[in-house]
Amino acid sequence: INVRHIEDLSSLRWTVDEFDDFNVIKDIFNYFDPDIFFSWKEVMSLYNSRQDIFIKNDSIKRNEGITMTKGQKLWRRAKGIIPGGNMLLSKRAEMFLPDNWPAYFSKSKGCKVWDLENREYIDMSIMGIGTNTLGYGHEEVDESVREVISNGNMSTLNCPEEVYLAEKLIELNPWSDMVKFARSGGEANAIAIRIARAASGKNNVAVCGYHGWHDWYLSANFGSDDKLKDHLLPGLSTIGVPDTLANTVFPFHYNNFEELETLVKNNNIGTIKMEVTRNEEPKDDFLQKVRKLADKNNIVLIFDECTSGFRETFGGMHIKYGVEPDIAMFGKALGNGYAITAVLGKQDVMDAAQSTFISSTFWTERIGPTAALKTLEVMEKNESWKTISDTGLSVAKKWKELSSKYEIEIKVFGISAIPIFYFDSPHKLEYKTFLTQEMLKKGFLANTSFYASTAHTNDIVEEYFHALEPIFIKISECKSGESINDLLEGPVCHEGFARLN
Repeated sequence: INVRHIEDLSSLRWTVDEFDDFNVIKDIFNYFDPDIFFSWKEVMSLYNSRQDIFIKNDSIKRNEGITMTKGQKLWRRAKGIIPGGNMLLSKRAEMFLPDNWPAYFSKSKGCKVWDLENREYIDMSIMGIGTNTLGYGHEEVDESVREVISNGNMSTLNCPEEVYLAEKLIELNPWSDMVKFARSGGEANAIAIRIARAASGKNNVAVCGYHGWHDWYLSANFGSDDKLKDHLLPGLSTIGVPDTLANTVFPFHYNNFEELETLVKNNNIGTIKMEVTRNEEPKDDFLQKVRKLADKNNIVLIFDECTSGFRETFGGMHIKYGVEPDIAMFGKALGNGYAITAVLGKQDVMDAAQSTFISSTFWTERIGPTAALKTLEVMEKNESWKTISDTGLSVAKKWKELSSKYEIEIKVFGISAIPIFYFDSPHKLEYKTFLTQEMLKKGFLANTSFYASTAHTNDIVEEYFHALEPIFIKISECKSGESINDLLEGPVCHEGFARLN
């Protein structure tokens, strides 16, 4: 019912739709306590005299709940009780469409995802941030996990699958002798660094690439420069990182051997930790030179293959280039969506793990190793790395063809199975946001990254490009007049790390 009044007060939100609304109403009742029969006019008088009570929900738009999806509402709730809203920066709604991203899923299968309203989307973006090269919910992998669950996931005794998995990984990497398991990439990175420092007896580390969130890595950013900005993420703060770690980690750029050589000469480097490749191919025997430099200076060489592993080869990317590390780490694709990471190494290095304390309860659960064993079996049977590399190369080629056809400057990079592009324009984030916004309307989760899986058939790729071409046409038109900002239905997506309020 609407009540007419001499003064229009309809802009005031005396309603309980959000937690902030509830806090306002609670403060009003506390103010009038013990009276619970106060009138709306008394509340109006309070509003005029105590703006501090009512300001808590004044940022909420009137009636926006009518148009918001369940996922958008839940994301707003999450940001109030979970720092950043979730556990992974790459899955924040702000990285896609700050106000309009579905944010949460109800189920997933193949390369399809359903949101909380059960709307179906084809995932042509990060595919669980690269965890599912066999597609979501792969039946053989899931069945092996279901069998384990029926027999019990945890026990006072150890699971035999971790031994079988260690043997399989050593078989695939005959240069290695021993394996430690964890459940996340960050953990694997921390384990590898601890072992390398223990084995080398030296603290200082030279790094190239992205290696997680731990203190040891972020300490590279001490000082005035954002030294890690060229290693995937800009804006990573050292707040909370002990300043005693300053000058222990030294970033170097890929394919810049002279830069690394200088770091080794001047900084008593004990560990070189790097991604085998991410955005560019090695040039001028770069990896071979790094290997020789490490040997000459008694340095432990670590290859972080958490992202690149099992995407172009059946194992690490280092196999492709014929260079063997002292330690390698695998994750993401290893368990096809189940948590498992591995740290492999030569015995003379890995023995140091017995001299330093590395231990965790849930590294002994059974699901991760079981999922990894079945995933490796399916990969080997289907040669999945060949399929996803071909799919990724096809997508990258078609991106270039679209950009050339409509005269839009883009830069394409990344390994074969993970092509990435960005708009070479001052409006690159606006264009990226518009692309995601419009593709979402057409039933696609899409931005400018694509993690290929065996579930991405040629028909799905063709359907994706059929939907994408009109968006490239519109962006091309914006280059010659129309403002891209006029086409955006919310804020521009974020780039890198930013604090969320």
